[in-house]
Amino acid sequence: MSRPTLYIANKNYSSWSLRPWIAMKVKGIPFEEDLQTFDIQPEERNPHFRAFSPTGKVPVLVDGDVTVWESLAILEYVAERHPAAGLWPAEPEARAVARAIAHEMHAGYADLRGECPMNMRRKPGSLAISPAVEKDIRRIRHIWRESLERSGGPFLFGDFGIVDAMFAPVVSRFEVYLLGDSDEVRRYSAAMTGLEPWKAWKRAAEQEPWTVESVEF
Repeated sequence: MSRPTLYIANKNYSSWSLRPWIAMKVKGIPFEEDLQTFDIQPEERNPHFRAFSPTGKVPVLVDGDVTVWESLAILEYVAERHPAAGLWPAEPEARAVARAIAHEMHAGYADLRGECPMNMRRKPGSLAISPAVEKDIRRIRHIWRESLERSGGPFLFGDFGIVDAMFAPVVSRFEVYLLGDSDEVRRYSAAMTGLEPWKAWKRAAEQEPWTVESVEF
């Protein structure tokens, strides 16, 4: 049986690509990686992505005749294909909460994403943020604190799962832009950044030669 192919973009910048990639790596789910770089000129809108992506965006998972786009949909598909991986909590109540949090991450925090884009090569340092971003940060910290207290950690629902994959790029943002130094941030960041797949992604991101100037600040 052939492995599915996960199409991603620059590891330094593509937060959405990181999500399914790190989940599949942590859980030992085999796949082939196909990295397609962002165009340097943003007005070009990455037209070459259309060769594999219905929306012209990444990530995209191609598994035989099945094409799945959108990070959370990819993670849901992988969870169904590999139920033993435990990507969702086993208990129905915890699974419902985990799904709600994952969907909140997928649909929300636009201000944080816009003002603090993922840039793993950026030298850590603070920047001026808006009240809207401060609100996003407070909400994220609340989710992390409540989840860790309920589960005992090290991840939000005990073992690494889809919710953690959805928050992985946020951990990078908190580190790069110095967005928080509370107990829950330190605990959760240590768990995430201690993962071997995280370290591998970060090393690759730091070695990439491509630069998108519009998100370098």
